[in-house]
Amino acid sequence: MSSRERLLAALNCQSPDPIPCSFMIFGALLQQSKSYLDFVQRQMAMGLDAAVMIPPRQPKVMNDHYNLYGLPVSYAPEVTIEESVLQTPENANPLLIKTYHTPAGNLTTQVRKTADWRLGEHVPFLDDYLIPRSKKFIVEGPEDLPAFQYLLAAPKQDEIAAFKRDSAPLVKFARENQLLLTGGWGVGMDMIGWVHGLNDLVYDVYDQPEFIRELFSMIATWNRQRMEVVLEAGIDLFIKRAWYENTDFFTPGMWQTLIQPELRKDVNLAHEAGAKFGYIITANAMPLLELIADAGVDVIIGVDPEAYDLEETRRVLGGRVCLWGGVNGHLTVEQGTPEAVMGEVAAAMQSLGPDGFILSPVDNIRQDTSLAMNNVDVLIKTWQAISNQV
Repeated sequence: MSSRERLLAALNCQSPDPIPCSFMIFGALLQQSKSYLDFVQRQMAMGLDAAVMIPPRQPKVMNDHYNLYGLPVSYAPEVTIEESVLQTPENANPLLIKTYHTPAGNLTTQVRKTADWRLGEHVPFLDDYLIPRSKKFIVEGPEDLPAFQYLLAAPKQDEIAAFKRDSAPLVKFARENQLLLTGGWGVGMDMIGWVHGLNDLVYDVYDQPEFIRELFSMIATWNRQRMEVVLEAGIDLFIKRAWYENTDFFTPGMWQTLIQPELRKDVNLAHEAGAKFGYIITANAMPLLELIADAGVDVIIGVDPEAYDLEETRRVLGGRVCLWGGVNGHLTVEQGTPEAVMGEVAAAMQSLGPDGFILSPVDNIRQDTSLAMNNVDVLIKTWQAISNQV
């Protein structure tokens, strides 16, 4: 079987030979690479089942949508932006103020410039850095939604043309080398965390449910406009980030009422285009497993042994939803012993395989240290050794 055939077999809950190993995120290696293509080739040289994602993410990226990988994020042409800095005696950190001027009114965000702020005096639009540092978020209530709509512009023709141009060599490379072609990222509630705040979200799903529903619907519609562009490239798998769509923030009942209907629409759109649908959710998802399966999701990406009961997850979802993960990236690979890595790989392959399983650290290998890289080597060699024994 080719690498693509192994991964597709796993995504179809079949038994590939061997079980594939594909790192869901490998930041340390990407940072070492000269280009995204070099990054893919390095993974192939390591023996991994490298997936090719479009649009390509270059090793050094810093933009206004850093945590929303994928197509550019732009606003309606009528929008203008103003930024300033406010230093007051009562604030230990300067306040970075950004105002979006729209035909429906102004939207303002205020962010504390902490010592670890990485963007000078600039405030991005969509970034995890905003969540703990924001004093005021862009969208505070229903009155802000008409203006916020102007920040959700569909992909422009020149952006679509650039996407096709930049992706074409990678699509060609994936097809020639029989590698899985993926695209993304989609987004839902994670974006509400960036523009409204997670603390406020927890309260407002109960205090202002119609406001959250309308905001989520606006984002979901915008997300599917972006999905359509990526799906037209003929990808095998579309990936949606959903790190914040777990039971830290939603009860199963609220998740079913609010999130599942939009998720099902996303899944259906991917399936209509002939693509599988992947859902990144790495923590506190056990009570949601049946609901995720019922939405039609093909693969849960990020099955972390620190957060999932592997055997129970397999019991509930085996044969219906592919499981991607099995090894903890930070605690085990970046900080653990080789023996711990070997044990976790063996346990994952035993508990989650052989059908419908893709081995990976969850969710990222960021640290470019001798310990981490040696443990990556141990992970790969252990996977290969166990595969050869079967």
